[in-house]
Amino acid sequence: MKKLLWGILVIFLPLTAAAKEHQKDYSEAFKLIDVWLDAQRDFDRLPGISLAVVEGQETIWSDAYGCANMEDGVPSTPSTIGSICSISKLFTSISIMKLYDDGKLRLDDRIEDLLPWYNLDQGYPHSGPVTVRTLLTHSSGLPREANFPYWIGPYPFPDREQIIEAMSRQQTLYPSSTYFQYSNLAMTLLGEIVAEVSGVPYDDFVYSNIIGPLGLTDTRTVLPEDLYGDQLAYGYTVLLRDGTRLKDELFQANGIMAAAGFSSTVVDLAAFASWHFRLLDSDTPEILKPSTLRYMLNVHYTDPGWETTWGLGYAVRRGSGNTKWVGHGGYCPGYQSVLQMHPDSKRAYSVIINANGVSPIKYAMGVHEILDEASANSNNKEQEAIPNLTEYTGFYLYNHSERYISTWNSQLVMLSLPSDSPVDDMTYFKHLESDTFYRVRPDGSRGEPLEFSRDGDGNIYQYTLHQMHSTKINR
Repeated sequence: MKKLLWGILVIFLPLTAAAKEHQKDYSEAFKLIDVWLDAQRDFDRLPGISLAVVEGQETIWSDAYGCANMEDGVPSTPSTIGSICSISKLFTSISIMKLYDDGKLRLDDRIEDLLPWYNLDQGYPHSGPVTVRTLLTHSSGLPREANFPYWIGPYPFPDREQIIEAMSRQQTLYPSSTYFQYSNLAMTLLGEIVAEVSGVPYDDFVYSNIIGPLGLTDTRTVLPEDLYGDQLAYGYTVLLRDGTRLKDELFQANGIMAAAGFSSTVVDLAAFASWHFRLLDSDTPEILKPSTLRYMLNVHYTDPGWETTWGLGYAVRRGSGNTKWVGHGGYCPGYQSVLQMHPDSKRAYSVIINANGVSPIKYAMGVHEILDEASANSNNKEQEAIPNLTEYTGFYLYNHSERYISTWNSQLVMLSLPSDSPVDDMTYFKHLESDTFYRVRPDGSRGEPLEFSRDGDGNIYQYTLHQMHSTKINR
């Protein structure tokens, strides 16, 4: 399903104008991103997807594709709310570190000293202690979940009292500080620590100390049921064998709120990311001390297999060029999301999809790579006389697949669709003469020709590459 026209007019154009005012001209990159995301939504059969891009303190682009509610045709927008599931853990981790900054707890405090009712059986007599630090780094040895089957429909998430009562029948999986074991139960207990130490309910603490001060007006510790099917998107299942998705059931995480209960929009998550960049560049506390956030984003635990590295509540990984990425993903019934932050470039990407069995990080990284490509080539624009390149742009049909041709730094770029890695599937062409271009090889030398043909009215209707014809199509 294509984006609705009003979404293009209301959302894309103002943000494109904002991008043009930005110090870097990403307009061609955003056009290509728009085409890629719209196509991938179709090819991946997503109900809806929204995405926002931050650079420093500015949300330089956001858009949405598809539907928040397929049954009634409600379009997705950047203000569409979805479950952000485990991104909730970042808010819980920041709450813990706020108490740490205030001198109300220490990272090496034992859980039983903070929660007197804690009674989960330690199955390893020689284990080290389960501490705030090991809970934050998922190295505590606790089970992944509380003692309930809440990830299977109808999603019977327990309340706080049920979790506490059932904990006495659980046992640690490993000695503490031995293995990385992702644990919703660990984060749930951190939420309980926030309430116990602060003396106020967990959700009140988060609203007063994070959500409110940052002005995150569409971020909640629950899913707003009164907005369901409208601003709160319906959630859909994985893609079934017949190519369809089913509408999933609405859930509330209840006692697991601190680990997986939050809802938000890509716009709010973008503002949340900007707070990170602002604090990292500051000497003035804002919610946390700058040094505390920097400390959280360092690697605090590495799994023995060297495959997983974790900060204090944050996933921390090494990307291309040995640069650091920090953030978190979310997967809950009917929704998937990701917030990825790249401190070196001060760019961040928030993605919310109202379906399961998809890869939000694929879209975040695809957008990042296109913007990196634009930044790398931003000074390569040539001043030579060139034809009106826009008349060559558009979609072309190639043996049942698609190619999109767009302008790119006084050249043309061809993007193959669909593509899980758009930069790898981008080919550049430089004008030679008349309607002929040539492929620019990686070393800058001349490759094979790309020849366009015109119809009787003088309009471009096909191109020829490697003796193969591709016809221009309307889309």
